[in-house]
Amino acid sequence: MLYWLSYALESYWGPFRLLRSHAMLLALGTLMAAFCVWTLLPKLWHLLPHDHGKAILGKDGMTSAGKPTGGGFLVTFAVLPAILLALPLSIPDLGVLLFLYGAMTVGFLDDAAEVPWGQLKKGLLDVVVSLGAAFFLWAGHGSEIWFPFVKFVWVVPWYLYVPAAAFLLWFTMNATNCSDGVDGLAGSLTLITLIVMAMFLYLVVGYAPVAKYLNVPFHATAARWAILLMTVGGGVAGYLWWNAEPSKVLMGDAGSRFLGMIVGCGVLVTGNPFLVFALAPVVLVNGGAGLGKLVLLRLLRKCGLEVRPPSTLPPELAERESGLVKFLHGVRFPLHDHCKRQLKWSNAQVLMRFVLLQAFLMPLLFVLFVKIR
Repeated sequence: MLYWLSYALESYWGPFRLLRSHAMLLALGTLMAAFCVWTLLPKLWHLLPHDHGKAILGKDGMTSAGKPTGGGFLVTFAVLPAILLALPLSIPDLGVLLFLYGAMTVGFLDDAAEVPWGQLKKGLLDVVVSLGAAFFLWAGHGSEIWFPFVKFVWVVPWYLYVPAAAFLLWFTMNATNCSDGVDGLAGSLTLITLIVMAMFLYLVVGYAPVAKYLNVPFHATAARWAILLMTVGGGVAGYLWWNAEPSKVLMGDAGSRFLGMIVGCGVLVTGNPFLVFALAPVVLVNGGAGLGKLVLLRLLRKCGLEVRPPSTLPPELAERESGLVKFLHGVRFPLHDHCKRQLKWSNAQVLMRFVLLQAFLMPLLFVLFVKIR
């Protein structure tokens, strides 16, 4: 909105033209979102439903019981005024934003439900919002994809692009949701991803000379998405102030689904969906690998192998079980649960070490995916 208002305001005071600067809008959006979330969250979290804990995880699973959950609902609506003010939105961008908030709403309703929703119900709703966001991304940004390691660009037909993009959004949304189990973990990892991705969109994909130098397709609309990602990042920073251990409020499915989907959207706007492995490596391994484990175990069962946990089998059957199955059952997912229960890491150690892993892996993978072509 400020972008369009600058044309009318400029006649009254020349410096108002700076509101057409994407760098200025990025800074304003980030600061407004951080301030709004930081100030409003403690005043409103008493309205949220309360977490019931996870008795299945024992003492650790009950540490969150009684805390306000679904904080993502308040965070996303607190950043909405900053988004609307700072971002020069197009109709397709508004469509994507609508489905992002749809994903958040699905998560919040699940957080607020007395009985948590089943996997099938949540999975189908996730598919619907993912398809809707993928369609508007295609409508607003096209379906041109560039690949790592090779100088090849492919304009994907819409009927292939939309379902493939929807799968990526579904995956990042659920991987981020699965990573939400340690105070500050999902938010901190996602904040790093949002900042790096915004800088890449603003300084590379959205800046023709650098895009040409790196042999990356240039998109003028990329700068708009940099503003959106950094504005949401500001909101995440305001939330993390109150989510630092011991947390005062929990993100819940409402926040983790929103953040997971916006990461997927940002990756698709870069034009290289494979960048998700460079931009969110720890989140994908921590949360996404658990989905891969379930799929692999089901495939092995289809092949006739025994896939039940060895601890539930008679000794003679457990000894004959496949080594791969034993290995899969020996690693808990999400991986932060394995680190806490098997390696005896504290929550603070999990957070610090996972953030360090992401901070070291991201630039290495990023250079490999972008520079080597």
